[in-house]
Amino acid sequence: MVFPELPKRVFDILYADPPWDYKGQLQHAGLGSGDSGGAVRHYPTVTLNDLKTLPVARIAANDSLLFLWATNPHLDQAIELGKAWGFNWATVAFVWDKQKTNPGFYTLSQCELCLVFKRGRIPQPRGARNIRQLVSVERGLHSEKPVEVRRHIEAMFPSQSRIELFSRSRTDGWTAWGLEANSHLSPSG
Repeated sequence: MVFPELPKRVFDILYADPPWDYKGQLQHAGLGSGDSGGAVRHYPTVTLNDLKTLPVARIAANDSLLFLWATNPHLDQAIELGKAWGFNWATVAFVWDKQKTNPGFYTLSQCELCLVFKRGRIPQPRGARNIRQLVSVERGLHSEKPVEVRRHIEAMFPSQSRIELFSRSRTDGWTAWGLEANSHLSPSG
């Protein structure tokens, strides 16, 4: 996988939804229902080893946070990736209740986690400190994350420089980087 070049500047807040590799595995809606898709049908997926080669530490400020989406089967890989990018594991920042279920091997899958990692200290000044961890928003398009999470991060860190890695679109106040972002190096708004 050839990634676009990362920006030359550093950021206080990094937000990432990696294109996790499922080894070509497709989703199924149950016995007899057939293929209902999978990540590989929507975008190029990337192995953990390839994700780890991205020099994300180079664009992270000495005091910065990484908010990293982890699908349930990739939780261990997400923690490994955050550390490989130069951050220390902190906690689960957000639990997204998708309000719809997907089949799972053990239980019906309904939630996704957004983890938070820390490098140095928490960026200052802080904004809101009363943001709830649970976000209950109906699932939309494949892999699309709720805008509420990005808004919560903005409320907590309103004056910090922010980048969205693996972005699919531009968002005011964020630098967008990724194969699908309109302009991967320019901050919008």
